[in-house]
Amino acid sequence: MPLIINEELPAFDVLRKENVFVVNPYRAVHQDIRPLRIAILNLMPNKIETEVQLMRLLSNTPLQVEIELLQMKSHNAKNTASEYLDAFYKTFDDVKDQKFDGLIITGAPIENYDFQDVDFWPELCEILEWEKSHVFSVLHICWGAQAALNYFYDIPKYSLPAKKFGIYSHQVEKKDHVLMRGFDEAFYCPHSRHTEVRAEDIRQVDDLEILAESAGAGPHIIADKSGRRIFLTGHFEYDADSLAKEFYRDLGKGLPIQLPYGYFPEDDPKQTPLMRWKAHANLFYSNWLNYFVYQETPYHISDIQA
Repeated sequence: MPLIINEELPAFDVLRKENVFVVNPYRAVHQDIRPLRIAILNLMPNKIETEVQLMRLLSNTPLQVEIELLQMKSHNAKNTASEYLDAFYKTFDDVKDQKFDGLIITGAPIENYDFQDVDFWPELCEILEWEKSHVFSVLHICWGAQAALNYFYDIPKYSLPAKKFGIYSHQVEKKDHVLMRGFDEAFYCPHSRHTEVRAEDIRQVDDLEILAESAGAGPHIIADKSGRRIFLTGHFEYDADSLAKEFYRDLGKGLPIQLPYGYFPEDDPKQTPLMRWKAHANLFYSNWLNYFVYQETPYHISDIQA
């Protein structure tokens, strides 16, 4: 089934060339099915790249998914043209009276700031409170996960001595959890962050479960027991070259950066990295859409409640 997005978005042609089934809203309304409404709160600097990455994963099911792109009103995005944001993005004020089957809150390269020092923190807190009663299931990614874990459960983040940067192996801890359905016992996922949350803090919260974690990167997939809040500390959505771009960007700026762990073959940056997480990334997002959005959300979206 198709992904419903504006055909003027760059992602429309990119995904169509990849044989992803995308349709415009006009065509979608003539099909007798209620699409899942998924909002993406995009906090990443390169918004177009992040849109494509997430939409690619959301398109890999037989479900019809309608995407709404959101930006922060209280933050001035410097890396994406204002004309683009005005054309394709809405703010929280535009949608706060609406309800959504799902919401994705991305990461942001601001881990070294205290939460309260982030310029859009008050607005994000308002959105996190709103999601309780207006969204059925939410994925929080990387810094977005750290922020939500702190807001909902008072779980702190800790600074790392060096950037957690590379491709890490993870072990499934809850094999019978539906989000882990079809997973191998071990799988890979990229990480890129300067801070972490710790398993011992998470395990102190009765409502939370660690579904998968890594000896090198710590807890990765965390969920509340209702499945309505899910937290990812890694980046399933990353492309094969995402870490390479970060590596050369930081190198060019003269920043202290090590080779991404387990990424370049033989630790040689001249060699092309292998993408070792694509299948599990698609599986995870398919499981989320199927089990915690499609099968559980009310047919009448207005019935979603806290």
